Amino acid sequence: MDTATLVFLLLCGAGFCFFLYRFFWRDKLIRRRRFPDNWKQILERNLPVYHALSSAERERLHQLIQLFLAKKRFYGCAGLELTDEIRITIAGQACLLLLNQDWRVYPSLMSVLVYPAGFRVEREQLLENGTFARQDHHLLGESWSNGKVILSWDDVEKGAADFSDGHNVVLHEFAHQLDSLSGSTNGAPPLRRNSYQSWARVFSDNFEDLRSRSRRGQATVMDQYGTVNPAEFFAVATETFFERPHALQQTRPELYAELTQYYRLDPRDWQQT
Repeated sequence: MDTATLVFLLLCGAGFCFFLYRFFWRDKLIRRRRFPDNWKQILERNLPVYHALSSAERERLHQLIQLFLAKKRFYGCAGLELTDEIRITIAGQACLLLLNQDWRVYPSLMSVLVYPAGFRVEREQLLENGTFARQDHHLLGESWSNGKVILSWDDVEKGAADFSDGHNVVLHEFAHQLDSLSGSTNGAPPLRRNSYQSWARVFSDNFEDLRSRSRRGQATVMDQYGTVNPAEFFAVATETFFERPHALQQTRPELYAELTQYYRLDPRDWQQT
């Protein structure tokens, strides 16, 4: 064996070992870290369903949070000073969506930007006459395809205070992150157990039904923001699924069944009727 071949094989071996460390051993070491008691206290305050989780679910949630915090960078914006309260509250709610899935913790996400309150952005918007105009938008959160989630801490706190109203900016924006894993944020995340044909039919039927009811001014369990487009429908459906599971199952049973299969859990187990 010549020197060049030997060097090549050694480099390949080193690269393989680094791959194993990066994606397997390192993650296992992170998951085995002791979960601090003060972090548990934050979850008890700011994740209302935490007390209803089984011991196995709590342990898995702790491990997911450890991975989340190790792999994602948090940035305080507009003078906000980051604290454990902020990080654990956001990570806890975001990881609730992953509770019975695999250990991939939002692989496309790199950073979480947190503002003290709602923030304004100026964007070009297509008008009905076909022209563009720059308009101000007041936002509670955003999910970007370039690896960022932006949140208003004030609205994160509001979502934590009432986990039964169907409004939760963390669940909403991180549902968009799951959706985007397919390569396009369009209301159809990568599916494993679900049938793509069934998913498309159920989501399309329920999306059109929500739009129809909203146009007629009828009351709906899901927020009418879900009528904007299929991506927002999936995010709003996720909020409702976790926060108002009994109402969603009663009014939209097929949609609820698809979400139960996708998230591999039933939030009704955590809430009393």
